[in-house]
Order: sequence, then C-alpha cells, then structure tokens
Amino acid sequence: MRFSAKLLMTAALLALPMTAYAGPVKVWETDADQSKLLAPQADIGFGKASGTVITVDPAQSYQTMVGFGAAMTDASVYLIRNKMTPVQRDALMGDLFGKNGLNFSFTRLTIGASDFSREHYSYDDMPKGERDPDLKHFSIEAAKADVIPAVKQALAINPKLTVMASPWSAPGWMKTTDSLIQGSLKPEAYPYFADYLSRYLTDMRAEGIDITLLTLQNEPGFEPDSYPGMRVEPESRAAFIGGYLGPKLKGDGGRTKILDYDHNWDLPSSPLTVLDDARANPYVAGVAWHCYAGDVAAQGPVHEAHPDKDAYFTECSGGEWAPKFSDTFDWTVKNLIIGSTRNWSKGVLMWNLALDETFGPHKGGCSDCRGVVTINSTTGAVTKNIEYYAFGHASKFVKVGAVRVASSEADGISNVAFKNPDGKLVLIALNGNAEAKTFSVVSGRKAFHYSLPAGAVATFVWKP
Repeated sequence: MRFSAKLLMTAALLALPMTAYAGPVKVWETDADQSKLLAPQADIGFGKASGTVITVDPAQSYQTMVGFGAAMTDASVYLIRNKMTPVQRDALMGDLFGKNGLNFSFTRLTIGASDFSREHYSYDDMPKGERDPDLKHFSIEAAKADVIPAVKQALAINPKLTVMASPWSAPGWMKTTDSLIQGSLKPEAYPYFADYLSRYLTDMRAEGIDITLLTLQNEPGFEPDSYPGMRVEPESRAAFIGGYLGPKLKGDGGRTKILDYDHNWDLPSSPLTVLDDARANPYVAGVAWHCYAGDVAAQGPVHEAHPDKDAYFTECSGGEWAPKFSDTFDWTVKNLIIGSTRNWSKGVLMWNLALDETFGPHKGGCSDCRGVVTINSTTGAVTKNIEYYAFGHASKFVKVGAVRVASSEADGISNVAFKNPDGKLVLIALNGNAEAKTFSVVSGRKAFHYSLPAGAVATFVWKP
C-alpha cells in the first residue's frame, strides 16, 4: 500500500507543469538609493512566467569571458604597497582578487609611466640627443619596487588572472620630440620599439608574470601635454605591427597576443584600417576599446567586419565629474557590464584599481579621477566606490571561461546572460525605468519572477 502511494505521488509530481519545479535562484541586488549594495537577497523559487519576460537561451552562445577588473597603475600599487599595513593590504587584495570578494580576473599594467605615476619614465630613458638602439640601458627595475610584488600577490590569490600591458609612450629617443611628452614614433625606430616591447615581455616573464595581451600604444590618437603619450596613426600602427612587432613576438613564441587601438568608441575606422591591412591582420588578435567618447555600440560593427578578432574593453574611469551614485552606477552597468559584453568584449576593465583621497598620486593628466576603491594615504582605510559595486555584480559571479549566451531585452530591463563552466546561468539585469518593474525570466523549462526598483541592478544565479 505504501509502495503504491509512493508511485502515485511520483506520477503526480512528474505531471506537474514546468513552472512548479522547486529550486532556488540566488539573487544579489544594488539599489539606486544605496539601501542595498551588492546585497544577497532571499532565494527565489521557480514559478509561473507572467508579464514582461526575459528569455535566456544557453543554446545561443557568443564569446568566452576572460573576466572583469581594473588597472594596477603605478599609483594604485604604490598606495597598496606603501600606504597600508600588511594586514590592510592582504584584506584589500583578497577582497579585490579573491573568490570570496570581487574575484577580479583581468588587469592592465602600464609599460613605463602614465599620468598615474609619481614620475615620468620609460624602461630605457636616455639624455636628450642620445640613443640606445641596442637597448643596453633597458631595465624594468622601476617595476620591481611596487608593480611586480603587487601583481604577484594578485596572481597568488587568483592564478586565473589575465594580465595585459600598454605603453603610454616609447622612450623619448625613439620619438619625433625626443621626449616622453607628445610626438610620434619615428619610422626608423620601429625595430627598436619592437625590441623594447619584446624585452619587457621577456623580463616580466622572468619575474613570474606572463603578459597575455599587449597593445602597442595607449590612446594612439591623443597627444597629452602634461604626461607621456604618443600619436600613432592607424597606417603607422599597421606598418609597425605587420613589419616589426608581429614577426618579433611570433619569433618569441607567440605567447602574447596583440590588440590594436586601445582608444575610444568614436573612431571605429581607426582599428578597421589596421584590421584591413593584409600584413598586420594576421598578427592582430583583437581590438581594445575605451569609453571617453562615442557609443559602446561601435564595438559591434567592427566585430562583424572581422568576426575572427576578439574585443576587449580596456579603460574607463569614474571621477568627481560624475559623483551621483544612481546616475553613475546606472551608466557603468548599462554601458560597461552589459553594453560592452553584448558587443563582444571578452574582458572589461576600469582604469585605476585604487587612488587616494586626493585622486592621486598622479603627475599631469586627470586631477579628479576615482579608483575602484579609495585608500586613505594616512590611515590605509578603504572606501568602496560606485565602480566597486557596478563591477562586483559581474566579477563575483561570471567565472573565467564563462560563455555569454542569448538573452532578450524587454520593457526597459537591460540585461546580459552567461553560462559558467559549472553549467550555472548568470543574468545581470538593470531596471532603467522610472518606476519599479516586475518581470519574469524564462530559460528552458524553468521560470522565475522578480520585482526590481527603479535604477536597481540584480544578479541572478541558478542551475538550469
């Protein structure tokens, strides 16, 4: 009799519609008024779909993710290594790169100085009028004080960390200005600059740091007048990559991939010129993008023109020009976390990982940029900024090797979905409406619903 009852119960359960399956969906939420900040919510079960529906379809897959993170600039690592106690430092690095923290898995280094350095330098500076074509004076000694120890600590915490690097300028003696400030790369210096970048990669590898991705110049269409920079037009980049850097790195074993551009969304014709060049194209793995002009949608047509090339989003800075939490949080999630990944970015980076209470240290350049965190230079205390929470909604949950999958947008709910290597699905949703919105998420035979306040973001994780 008991056996028959059990059979009847099993048959009844199997006959239930898909919406009645029990099972938790994990949820984390940040609200525009900061009442919730990346806060875990009560698990929700599967139920009936109704109203606005977002469909997640893991059968339609796109790029494989490297991850999310921020640049370990000279300023950032100086503060972490010199303005914090060892206990504070370990706690912060664990929070930023650890699996129980933000789990950052992507970072960027500067090859020599940027504006967020305390001094302007390259790894082969020479007195005015002197040259060093054999790179006899090349040295990464400057990186050994703070950069290398900080990156090695990050790698120890997260061995899956992908490291990319970008120069802000070639050494002055290779340039038309004989200076780190302004100017362009001399064509006769192309072989020397290729050797310079190769030496950097080799010497960093000897220190235990593999540079996976390399751009040949940060923002090559801009010549700043107060910090290192260098103009390299697309035709010149194509000639340099195709004739010098590409063959050089291939001869070194091809362990580092070259990304072109490393500049804003507003001039997609620039990377297209390089990708359309027959000599350069085979050596270019993808395109790196910045946020300071144009629209994130520009990434899409460039990928469509060259679908064999990857896309990465490699720089955007928060700052005091946009101090309001609700507006900046909304923009950051909509454009960087959702927009750039829906437009093929495999990795997404903010600019400075950390800055101090006076938005530095820096020498020239931006005087009100904001780090992902602020480190008080007197006490070592850490303040988590807007970008911390925006990026945390992705970096904590989208694992290295996750694949972006199809998800529909509906009724002002911007979103992006991923399938993690363990099979779990992740949906990041932003309510861009002026009022709260209730919506359903449907994937396969499972559905759940949720109500999200205006301007809020939620990350959902569930097993399909």
